[in-house]
Amino acid sequence: MTLEDALKRIAELEEENAELKEKIEFYKSKKFAGRQKHDEHWMKSYNDFAAQYEAGLSITEIVDRSAISRRTAYRYKAYFDGLKKMTDIDEEKERK
Repeated sequence: MTLEDALKRIAELEEENAELKEKIEFYKSKKFAGRQKHDEHWMKSYNDFAAQYEAGLSITEIVDRSAISRRTAYRYKAYFDGLKKMTDIDEEKERK
């Protein structure tokens, strides 16, 4: 093997290494399993629920009108109640 062959092989390996690093970064940033929380679809569905809930509809009525399950409606309600509680606490702190 000559010096030129060795340098050519080093260049090939460096190129291959760069490609593999790109693939590693892709897989590191990719989330493979589990529920994707608070993405665009989730936010639209939650906002629809919140609007109906604030309008005074019951969970059963919301489930009948929407494309969400009862379990999802109760999850949204828990999230809604948690946000409301947090904003109430913040408002009380501002008053003091």
